[in-house]
This record gives sequence, structure tokens and C-alpha cells, in this order.
Amino acid sequence: MSTRAGFVALIGEPNAGKSTLLNRMVGAKVSIVTHKVQTTRARIRGVAIEGDAQLVFVDTPGLFKPRRRLDRAMVAAAWGGAADADVVVLLIEANRGITDGVKAILENLGEVTRGRKVALAINKIDRVQSPALLALTKDMNDRFPFEETFMISAEKGHGVASLRAWLAGQLPDGPWLYPEDQIADLPLRMIAAEITREKLTLRLHQELPYQLTVETENWEERPDGSARIDQLIYVMRDGHKGIVLGHKGETIKQVGAAARAELEEFLGRRVHLFLQIKVRPNWLEEAERYSEMGLDFKDGN
Repeated sequence: MSTRAGFVALIGEPNAGKSTLLNRMVGAKVSIVTHKVQTTRARIRGVAIEGDAQLVFVDTPGLFKPRRRLDRAMVAAAWGGAADADVVVLLIEANRGITDGVKAILENLGEVTRGRKVALAINKIDRVQSPALLALTKDMNDRFPFEETFMISAEKGHGVASLRAWLAGQLPDGPWLYPEDQIADLPLRMIAAEITREKLTLRLHQELPYQLTVETENWEERPDGSARIDQLIYVMRDGHKGIVLGHKGETIKQVGAAARAELEEFLGRRVHLFLQIKVRPNWLEEAERYSEMGLDFKDGN
């Protein structure tokens, strides 16, 4: 049987639903999903099988106007993911329509994706009426020659199977790139750090989440089949340390419990999770932190 395999880049504005779509396509949680924008930092890949095709999804950071080094590195990673892919899917929200951010993406899309097939996926279709949806579809296709347009709800799963089947048909012939049972090419240490960072982001509703990062410092396999995971939470100021700790350490305790429960579900075994907070004022300017997130420090210049 001949097989096909290739890379699919999901691009769009922050919070357009790329991570939710990736998780729906793959059927497992490989990219963190929160209501905070710009939560996806690394180019997380999810792997899905559709018939004889293996789709490797590149979940890129949201495209937005960068202000800091980390922002610039994230935007460079997003466009890099699109440029390296076999097929690109631009995801927009039906209820937000053609924003300034979408217009900016469309301006660069032709140049970055030259020679590649680009599909449009309009997400959150349950939030608008049909006439508005049809008008948006026409307007977007007038602005860019999309190969296909898909109406989807990444959260509820509507239209996702059709999109996945179409994508599978666009991939080049060739051997599969990953073992059949592998759903992501991120090291487990990085997935574990992302899970803890998601719990912190959900728990802390102020601006702080963009000024912290999580690293898995140590991973020890225990003889009883469990794993001991030690993680460092880097914050930029002493005051931030107190926020993460919470009153009498309540916040960090709840974050740890939520992260441990999800890690145990993900790994299918017991996990002993130990979290430590460190103040590191300049972590946003350290090349090593960027490598941990799968980003290129030089792209932030």
C-alpha cells in the first residue's frame, strides 16, 4: 500500500482556536488550550493518521504585532512553520470576521506560502448566522486564492473530519515520518512543562503568565513505575514569586495538584511532581530559555 506523509501548518491570530483544532485533529491534548492569547510558544507538532496518510501538524504561535524579543521569536516561528509546511491552513473566527490582524496575515500569506496549497478554515461557525458566514467566505476568497474553504467548530468537532480528509489527500507520497503510536514529537519533559504552565496561566488571571516560564529540571523513573518530575517556575520579580505562591502557598499547591493529575492521565501512571519558583529578572533575554521552548533566540532581534 502506498503511503503519504507531510507537514500541515495551522496559522492565524492568537486565540483563533489553533490549539483546540490541533487537539481535535490528533484526538489527544498535545497543545495547551487557554483563554489567554499567545499561550502557544513552541512549534508543537501533533501527529494524526487519516487512511494511508500521516499528517504532522505544526501548531504555530499566533500571528500578532510583536513588541518584545519573545514576541518577535514567536512570530518568526509562526511564519517559519508556514514556510516549511506542505499545506497551510489559515484559521479565522467567524464571529470576529476580517480583523486588522487577519488583513496583516493575508498581506504576507502569498509570499510565505508560495507554491503551497492554502486552505481557509472558518472556526466558531455556531456563533454567527448563515448569511454572515457566506459573506465572510466570499470576502476572504476575494482577498486570497484559497484552495478550499471549510466551516468548522474546533471545540465541538463540526467539519473537522472533512478538513482532515482533504488535508490527507494533499500530502506527497512517501513513508510515514513518525511511528504509528506517536502523537507528538515534543520531548515529554517539554510537554510536562507546558502542562504546568497551562495550569499557572489558568490560575493567574493578571498579566503575570507572560512573564513566567516553566522548565522540567529533572525526570526520574522510579522502580515502582512512577515518575518523579522536578520543575522550575521562572518569574521576573520577587513580587511575582508571592503571586505564584499565593496565600500560605495555596496557589502553587493547587497548580501542582492540577498539573500532576493531568500528567498522570497523560502518562497513564503515578507522578510525583515537585515545583520550585526562582526569580530570574532577565529570563526573557536568555538564549537557553528560548531553546527550551523550541524557539530561536536570534529570531527575536
